[in-house]
Amino acid sequence: MEEKKDFKEKFGEFHDKHYKKLLFVPLAIIIFFAFYMFSFYSSNGDFITKDFSLTGGTSITIQGSISPQDLENSLSGKLEELDTRVIYDLQTRQQSALIVQTKTPTDEAKKILEDYLGYNLDNDNSSIEFISSALGENFYSQLLLAVMFAFIFMGIVVFIIFRNFIPSMAVIISALADIFMTLAMINILGIKMSSAGIVAFLMLIGYSVDTDILLTNKVLKRHEDTLNTRIFGALKTGITMTTTSLLAVVFALIVANSFSVILTQIFTVLTIGLCFDILNTWITNVSLIKWYVKKNEN
Repeated sequence: MEEKKDFKEKFGEFHDKHYKKLLFVPLAIIIFFAFYMFSFYSSNGDFITKDFSLTGGTSITIQGSISPQDLENSLSGKLEELDTRVIYDLQTRQQSALIVQTKTPTDEAKKILEDYLGYNLDNDNSSIEFISSALGENFYSQLLLAVMFAFIFMGIVVFIIFRNFIPSMAVIISALADIFMTLAMINILGIKMSSAGIVAFLMLIGYSVDTDILLTNKVLKRHEDTLNTRIFGALKTGITMTTTSLLAVVFALIVANSFSVILTQIFTVLTIGLCFDILNTWITNVSLIKWYVKKNEN
């Protein structure tokens, strides 16, 4: 018990001296990502790289074991914006199908693939999906509106809960930083965003605010302990919550990576977002809340 008490005291003393300086860590990351996103937008004309479900085009799933590298090397000049994804059997871990996505019209893309494969594509050995570019853009706009309204309503609920501007803004800033950092990292990794990926950002909003609300509620509404004790108690509970969620999501990502492109992207976004949530909750939000409480006490 004595060692735990000594650690808490040392943690409190260190944090009392440096909690304002710690804000420079997330601030530096945000500034770096802001420059990167500005450059990315200037080059691409959008904040994300869209995949087939958002840009529209043809998607052909071909059953069997087909080398994606060989296909791309042979057809990259014939199929517009060619992209391939391999589907594996969950039990045998062997390739079961290959997804080919392109902006080339369906009939033309099918003919080119048949010439390359040396056999006709039918309902038994393939499936074909087509999304018009107008439909993809419309779907993209609606998803962005959904994310925006979800964030706005989240902010309203936070203000209703705490009824205090600065603590509420600290929660909102931390959640916004989670989303912004995750979006930038997705682009750095070169991941093409699908409709499922944007839906994952809706889920990330909920994951982002739960530990922030836990922290803010414990610090502001409980007065039986010292400020550092309340922060440390919230830290133990919050880290346990986030770590449990992160482990579950990472495990699901490993499993889904074998058979589902949609689930893989959802769990990838959540994994990145939860990692940034640890940073923004326990550095950004903690420092802002502590600054606010100490200022009011003085």
